[in-house]
Parts: sequence; structure tokens; C-alpha cells
Amino acid sequence: MLIQVLKSKIHRVRVTQADLNYIGSITIDEALMNASNLIEGEKVQIVNINNGERFETYVIKGDRNSGMICLNGPAARRVALNDVIIIIGYGYMDFEEAKNYKPSLVFPNEETNLLV
Repeated sequence: MLIQVLKSKIHRVRVTQADLNYIGSITIDEALMNASNLIEGEKVQIVNINNGERFETYVIKGDRNSGMICLNGPAARRVALNDVIIIIGYGYMDFEEAKNYKPSLVFPNEETNLLV
């Protein structure tokens, strides 16, 4: 049996941009993507600490070490600049394998969104 488990998490980053007139997605600093084991095009869940919104979108690679966290398209309506969010990626794996799996958890500096 396959189950869905936490694979990646970027915990408490600040929204630096919101671009309603873009096709869609979330642009994430490439360094944060690499550290959290997220890839471009991957589906993620966004949890907004400020307003309780939860929604899904997909990842676009942003400039490395820029601290960029930009919600694009309709997702831009779910956040305000400087909101603090959590970005979560899930994966499917065998039930027994999942018991020992360790997800990639990243806790960047909340003010700069850079790795500490």
C-alpha cells in the first residue's frame, strides 16, 4: 500500500511578492528549493500563518539566495506582502518505507528568507 507523507517543508518564510497577473504558481529561492528537496513544477501546499488560508500550487525556481517567495496568479489573492507562510511538499511511498523516512525540513531566517 502507498501512503502520502511529508516530503519537504520550508517553515515560516515571508511573502516578498504577489503577482496577480501571472499564470500561476509560487516562485521560491533556488537555495531554499534545494535545501528542502523541492523541484520546479512540483505540487505544494501553502499554509498562511497570518490568515489561515491553505491552498495548492506548483513551484517555479527563483534566483538563488534572493530570499524570493512570490505567489503568482490566483494564489496572489490568498496572501498579503510580508505574510508568513509554510510551504509543504508531499510524496507517496510504501507504508513500511514511510515508517523510517526522514523529510527535508528547512527553517530559514524569517526576516530574510535565507538559510541560516
